[in-house]
Amino acid sequence: MASAQAVSGGPSEPTVEVSEDELFEVLANQRRRFAVHLLKREEESMEIGRMAEQIAAWENDVSMAEITGTERKRVYTALQQSHLPKMDQAGVVEFNKSRGVIAPTPALQDVDLYLDVVEGKEIPWSEYYLGLSGVAAALTAAVWMGAWPFVLLPDMAWTLAIVVAFAFSALAHRYYTPEMEVGADGEPPELR
Repeated sequence: MASAQAVSGGPSEPTVEVSEDELFEVLANQRRRFAVHLLKREEESMEIGRMAEQIAAWENDVSMAEITGTERKRVYTALQQSHLPKMDQAGVVEFNKSRGVIAPTPALQDVDLYLDVVEGKEIPWSEYYLGLSGVAAALTAAVWMGAWPFVLLPDMAWTLAIVVAFAFSALAHRYYTPEMEVGADGEPPELR
């Protein structure tokens, strides 16, 4: 799902290292995921008020113009007192509480995050590929044992069928994955 990397901040700055555990702890909360999405999308610092408005709009499924003062304040307070300090401590953002400004760190910018969002009766890609591998293994075994009706086509036709199934699956996965990247344009992946 995510990878964390050590990032060098330059000759005068120490190396910033965000462990996968710290990164997953940050991503465990929806508001923090929304904050990460905003910062990766904007790629620059932003004021906590603007961040709170956008997150409140996403949480309430309304436009930013339609959020109430109570909704905005609830998000603002939680960000200021809990979420942003935790993200700052983990090293994924720099939060200047006195100025009310949040900036992405190089560690956050260098981490590519993809959410495997599954709705309704969909299955995650990992389970899909596991199932496809099982079908390919069963088909290979049936062809190898010469079971009917698999003997009707040459072995190479079955091999080609398996390769084509994996190729089309990989192309479909490649097409849908960019939509699930945290920081991509638009709403966070879990709201799409």
